[in-house]
Amino acid sequence: MTLRTTDEDAAVTVRAEDGVDEETLGYARAKVDAVLARPGLPVVTGEVRIAKAAAPHIERPWSATANLRVGRAVVVVHAREATGREVADRLQDRMRHQVNQAAHSGRAARGPVAPPWRGGRAAG
Repeated sequence: MTLRTTDEDAAVTVRAEDGVDEETLGYARAKVDAVLARPGLPVVTGEVRIAKAAAPHIERPWSATANLRVGRAVVVVHAREATGREVADRLQDRMRHQVNQAAHSGRAARGPVAPPWRGGRAAG
């Protein structure tokens, strides 16, 4: 599965808010791609937002939020750090853990199965 977060019609978009430079946004896109572009994942859709607080006195001004749907499971990930690269790295770690958990728990792939007499698969 190839995930292109730079396209407008991508399954997962990565957006920048106040004060985020293009280099940091590109780094975050690469981190999101690394998590979501692996084979075996169900369909993933959603949005990732990266923002930098304007107040200079905040200890960790960078924040990132990912709202994703992994198959039928909803995954929400938050991260706050001191720099843009650190927040992208933290987001990647948390996303990888939660996306794997959602994909392997069965919530993402399992759905209601119709019985064989209604056109569903037969057991076996």
